[in-house]
Amino acid sequence: MKTTTILLVGVGGQGTILAGNLLAMTAAEAGLDVKVSEIHGMSQRGGSVSTVIRVGEHVDSMVCDPGCADVIVAFEAVEALRAQQFLAEGGHLFVNDEQVVPVSVNIGNFEMPTNVEARLASMGAKLIPAGDIARELGSPRSTNVVLVGALSTAIDFDASLWREAITKRVPPKTVDANLAAFEAGRTAATGA
Repeated sequence: MKTTTILLVGVGGQGTILAGNLLAMTAAEAGLDVKVSEIHGMSQRGGSVSTVIRVGEHVDSMVCDPGCADVIVAFEAVEALRAQQFLAEGGHLFVNDEQVVPVSVNIGNFEMPTNVEARLASMGAKLIPAGDIARELGSPRSTNVVLVGALSTAIDFDASLWREAITKRVPPKTVDANLAAFEAGRTAATGA
């Protein structure tokens, strides 16, 4: 297997770190080398966060240069626009269709970007209503696992490995809700 680079982007509190952990656990169970790099920034204040996960037979670096991400999963739509430069040609872009309004916009220092959905569509993004799906399942905190389900459709790991990682990593009382979120994300990504 060639080295595959996955970039997870969002804002603090959206669960990008858990999603990265699930991917890393799944790749390790598949017998692959895994390198992870997390940038938290001002995550506790709702700032940007990103996680790079590189998987393959042998991974030398966890750096993601522009144009090298095979898959980008954006937990927030504007973060997808910010990360677009990293998407490789022919790569997959999964985007939670929600926008988080930063404090700087709320206090009037900046404005939100316009035509976000149209811009994402022009890049070939697959918009996933992950928050709506999680809320419909009665588990609004599992939005991140809905996105992990979408991600799983772009990486060639057996779904049972993903399910095993979820079962091991999330709190025991939330396993069923998170497994349902994972399956719903897979369905949303494939349209099946």
